[in-house]
Amino acid sequence: MKIIRISKTGGPDVMELVDAPVPQPGPGQALVKLAATGVNFIDVYFRIGLYKTELPFTPGNEASGTVEAVGTGVTDLSPGDRVAYAMHRGSYAEYAVVPAAQLVKLPDHVDFKSGAAAMLQGMTAHYLTHSSYPLKQGDVCLIHAAAGGAGRLTVQMAKMRGATVYGTAGTDQKAALAKSAGADEVIVYTRQDFVDEVKRLTGGKGLDVIYDSVGQSTFLKGLDLLKPRGMMVLFGQSSGAVAPFDPSILNQKGSLFLTRPSLAHHCLTREELLWRSGDVLGWISEGKLELRIEKTYPLGEAPQAHRDLESRKTAGKLLLEP
Repeated sequence: MKIIRISKTGGPDVMELVDAPVPQPGPGQALVKLAATGVNFIDVYFRIGLYKTELPFTPGNEASGTVEAVGTGVTDLSPGDRVAYAMHRGSYAEYAVVPAAQLVKLPDHVDFKSGAAAMLQGMTAHYLTHSSYPLKQGDVCLIHAAAGGAGRLTVQMAKMRGATVYGTAGTDQKAALAKSAGADEVIVYTRQDFVDEVKRLTGGKGLDVIYDSVGQSTFLKGLDLLKPRGMMVLFGQSSGAVAPFDPSILNQKGSLFLTRPSLAHHCLTREELLWRSGDVLGWISEGKLELRIEKTYPLGEAPQAHRDLESRKTAGKLLLEP
């Protein structure tokens, strides 16, 4: 089979397409013939060495496909089942061995591309809006990068929860995409100061929560926009890591709350995984949640997919097709 292998950290070109034997499932595992693989910023973080792992490795943290074989002890999956998963690295490949407990069955009306596109970003949007800061009717939130894959899904779920949603985007085209997802107002940060605009939009009252995947360039400014006891949910760092700071700043700016969550910590049990994935895939199947798949690349073009992702010129989900 073909896989992408990274033997040293660095730029997109460190990813090489190589041959490898098809793995075999062990106890509690399933062999999945992959049909589509999601491309995410977490893959970039591992590639450049920001997130540490042993070398060499195969990147990729979500995919969909068909079960080919199961190991001993697996009773709820069978060869031929259509499945998807997230949070198990190694999906830039034609086949993957995955713990059965991390696989979920795809609804009949959800295709492989949608399944791969939905798992990581969809469940991220779910925990942000349902758990990190559970939005309720009347809340006011700001979602950075609101036209991106995770951003548009977070906008849609925030509206499901009854919140007023403000977003940021880098171009008018991306702003239109965020608006089409339901955002009440979108700030084009390349020509508008998002701090001034949010203060204007809220009449100076501030926000209940900010969902920030950008990090360095937005974090400190965002703290000035929160209501007393508001929450900053920092779940990414596409502009770079936030510099160390004195936590007393949270007190000075209104006894603020700060959390730095991850999807893994919000799917700690099988029951929680099934709740989040069931909601996301169910809403897609019912037409209540809209995915936007920007582009699909052959597996060997993974370096170009990373270049496009890091350029911020894309809006929506990028996929690889083994």
